[in-house]
Amino acid sequence: MILVFESIFPIFSIILLGFALRKSRFVPVEHWSVIEELCYWVLFPAILAETIIKADLNAVKLGSFTFALLATMLSMACLTLALWPIIKNILGTNRKQFSTIYQTSTRWHGFIALAIILKLYGDTGAALIGVAFAVMVPILQISNIIVLVAFSNDARLDWRQIARSLIINPIIWGVLVGLSVNLLQLPVWNPIMSILDLLGRGALGLSLLALGAGLSLQAALKPSRELLIGLISKLFISPAIMAAWAIWFGVSGLAFAVLLVCAAVPTAMNGYLLAKKMGGDAELYAATSTLQTVVSFFSIPLVLWCAERYVGGF
Repeated sequence: MILVFESIFPIFSIILLGFALRKSRFVPVEHWSVIEELCYWVLFPAILAETIIKADLNAVKLGSFTFALLATMLSMACLTLALWPIIKNILGTNRKQFSTIYQTSTRWHGFIALAIILKLYGDTGAALIGVAFAVMVPILQISNIIVLVAFSNDARLDWRQIARSLIINPIIWGVLVGLSVNLLQLPVWNPIMSILDLLGRGALGLSLLALGAGLSLQAALKPSRELLIGLISKLFISPAIMAAWAIWFGVSGLAFAVLLVCAAVPTAMNGYLLAKKMGGDAELYAATSTLQTVVSFFSIPLVLWCAERYVGGF
């Protein structure tokens, strides 16, 4: 557990540095959006494509890995939706708050997951994260938008806009390019790989700094029962369900560890914008994502330690 903690310490230190840079205004607030766009459209697709191209995917049972991802997403969706009548009647949770609970319980922060996996398990683990991106990003994007619309009084479902957002998603394109080149064994000119490598080197550091800059400590200091539901659901229930499905489908070793990291990382910050635009509780989202990020510094090592202790094999 100490080894895992030491491995992810630099990652969360960079997140904290990003928060400090934004709070001190050493980097002006308006500049962070430019950094986020650069990471999203250029740097992150580059590092995903490069790591997947170089990885040995033949050593991994992608079928079982994918089935565990799909089963966990479906289980979390059904479990969270089943909570709605309960927390509405017992806690008085409103529709806007519930749509945020759903988002913060089901979304995952792929940037943090990739940083942790690269640090702990190298390029092969990162390639599996790429597969997870390909499976999870479109499904989670569509399902979260549907829930936001269903629990909003104003938002409307626009399938053309959803389809367009998926078609132009650079993360998906980076994954698809990497998988195509790897599985078809297409030759890649060395200077192209060098370009991807140079771009990818800047991806994780900048994306983690931007993540830290987006945290809202003020919002997190306003605890609520809905915030605690999102916290427990994402950081503890999700990894437990993922572990159960991984064991059921016979996933072990490195792939098992990667699945747990995917399930144990905090929610993605981009859900805040969706909540703001589509009638969700944006303030609750900011508070939950901030607290999840802080607590995950301790919960992720705990999850991996428990898995290695009771399951082993990685």
